[in-house]
Amino acid sequence: MIVAVASGKGGTGKTSVACAMALALDRPLTFLDCDVEGANAHLFLHPDLKSEEEVLIPYPTIDRSKCDACGICVSNCHFGAMVRLGKKVKVMQNLCHGCGVCRLVCPQNAVVMSGRPVGTVHMGTAGLMRFFCGELRTGEALSVPIIKRIKKERDDTVIIDCPPGTSCPAVESVEGSDFALLVTEPTPFGMHDLRGMIEVCRRLEVPCGVVINRSFGEDREVESLCKAKGVPVLLKVPFDRKVAEVYAKGGTLLEAMPELAERLNEVFFEIMGLKR
Repeated sequence: MIVAVASGKGGTGKTSVACAMALALDRPLTFLDCDVEGANAHLFLHPDLKSEEEVLIPYPTIDRSKCDACGICVSNCHFGAMVRLGKKVKVMQNLCHGCGVCRLVCPQNAVVMSGRPVGTVHMGTAGLMRFFCGELRTGEALSVPIIKRIKKERDDTVIIDCPPGTSCPAVESVEGSDFALLVTEPTPFGMHDLRGMIEVCRRLEVPCGVVINRSFGEDREVESLCKAKGVPVLLKVPFDRKVAEVYAKGGTLLEAMPELAERLNEVFFEIMGLKR
C-alpha cells in the first residue's frame, strides 16, 4: 500500500501528518521524503542515516575533434541548453535535462553522454522504518530524477511525503501511488490549491481523500468542496496552540495530540478499504 501525503500549497502540515501516520502505524514500513528542495521529515523522525547515493543525470559533452558546429543539436534542443558560438557548440549545464536528443540527431557522432550529479539520496532507519530522503544540489533545478530514484524503494507499506504544489515534482511523487492523502487548511488559499491537487489526482487516476489541518470544527466551505468533488474528508486536526509549541521544539503531532494515533490508524484502514 503506497500512500502519498500531498498538498496543493506549502505550510498546510503535510509533513506533520505524514510523520504522524508513520509513527502511529508502528509497523515495518518505508518512509520516502520526496520534498527534495526542502526535506525536513528527518527533523521529526530522527533516522539513523547510514549511507548516501549520488543521483546522476545524462549530460552531453562535445567532442571538438568531430564537431563541425552544424547546429542541428542546437535547433533540436527543446530546453535551449545548447548554443552555437561561432565554430563551437556550448552546453548550458543548468538548462540541460539530460534527454539525449542532441546525441541522437548529431550527424558527426560528436556528442558523448556522461553523468552529472544533481543531488543525493540519504538512506537509514528510524525504529521500524526504512527511511529515504532526497537533497537537491545547490544551484540545480531538476528534482524529478532524485524523486524517481527515491521511489524505487518499495515495501508492503510506503508513506511518501510529497513536495507541495501541483508542478512536476509533486506530480512525479504522487504518480503510481495507491492513494493520495491531501492535507489542506480552511482558508481561501488552502481551498484554491486543494482544487488543483484534486484535479492532479484525477488526471493521474489516483484516488484521494482529505485531511483538514488547523480545523475549527465547522469547515463548511472545505467540506462542501469535497462533497461536490466526491472526495471524502478522512480526518480533522484541531487548531491548537500546543501543536505549534511542540512543533517549534522539534516534536511531532502525536506528541501534541496522542489521541490522534488511534484515529490515524483508522484512517489508514479506511484508505485500504477505499482502495479496494
